[in-house]
Amino acid sequence: MSEARQDSKNKMTASIPRREFIRTGAGGLAAAPVIHSASGGSASAAHMPVQGVIDCQSHLFVPEILDLMEKRTADPVVYRKGEERYVRMGDWHRRVLPNHTDVKAKIADMDAAGIAQTALSINDPGPEWFSADSYRIARICNDYIFGVVEGYPDRFFGLCVLPLQDLKASLEELDRCVRQLKMRGILLYTNLAGRFPDEPELRPLFARAADLGLPILLHPAKPLMTDVVKGYEMTSSLGNMFEDTIALTRIIMAGILDEYPSLKLVCPHLGGTLPYIIGRLDHQVTVLKRGPAHLKRLPSEYLKQVYLDIVSPLPLAIRFACDFMGPDRLVFGSDHPWVDPKLILDTLRKADLPEEDMSKILFDNARRLFGV
Repeated sequence: MSEARQDSKNKMTASIPRREFIRTGAGGLAAAPVIHSASGGSASAAHMPVQGVIDCQSHLFVPEILDLMEKRTADPVVYRKGEERYVRMGDWHRRVLPNHTDVKAKIADMDAAGIAQTALSINDPGPEWFSADSYRIARICNDYIFGVVEGYPDRFFGLCVLPLQDLKASLEELDRCVRQLKMRGILLYTNLAGRFPDEPELRPLFARAADLGLPILLHPAKPLMTDVVKGYEMTSSLGNMFEDTIALTRIIMAGILDEYPSLKLVCPHLGGTLPYIIGRLDHQVTVLKRGPAHLKRLPSEYLKQVYLDIVSPLPLAIRFACDFMGPDRLVFGSDHPWVDPKLILDTLRKADLPEEDMSKILFDNARRLFGV
């Protein structure tokens, strides 16, 4: 970026008082989308990443992957119903809407919510669902995310996915993503086509991420409990939340956070249900002596090492997470395009947190975490 351009951006961001931005939240940028710079020109709020909200969870379907799935006969597949396309993974069917592949539509929604920068990742299914073809799928996905970031470098930074059936290939792809594609983190699914990410053979991935200082964002895959919640449309509402809970619990109980204490781990959706029930784990491990004997601390203490994004429509849940985790461990996420970012921003405002805590959650923590 040229010095002149950077200077212009700094002047523009300075024109929005910090207190006013936090107080008005999404409206701070949405209500005034054109900001006049000192040079007399004007610049859209789209070019103001420094003081704006940073969204740590946002997704796009990769068009090429959707086209490939439409030719498959085994899950995951894409099928058509009239003019609409659906992704099928067993009993889980999701409609692909036009904005699910539309970068400009995502930027428009970011602008409307006052989001300056977004950590961009793919929508599942991840590469592990494609068996022997997983390495090629991972490269297609990562190249696509890189292309979007390259086209809009002030608005996006990328999270990569890896072909985790083959650890050697995964580490090679991770190196490519960091060195060539300038990815800022890893998207790691809560289950890898039925395998859990805490399995011993995957430890080198956590080691490499810790060495690189690269955050790992857990994200639900097709929930293993889909059969339990089917029939009531609860796969996303309950299934995904328990995926978060189980994957994060297994990582804690496996001792991974002892083995790699510098690991930057982010769990979405306020950690699923884990913050709410972590006291039971503490009791089971310390009083009833159930669980791994090698843990050096209480499970709740490991949990406080993790970052949680605030994707929740319940203000009280955000307040509890802030009280329990501390404001330094929460980051803003939208789960766009499945969730309207303004819903999460409105929920955060209704949580009525101190201004300093709001600032940390909206942008300070993410800047530090992802180095943006």
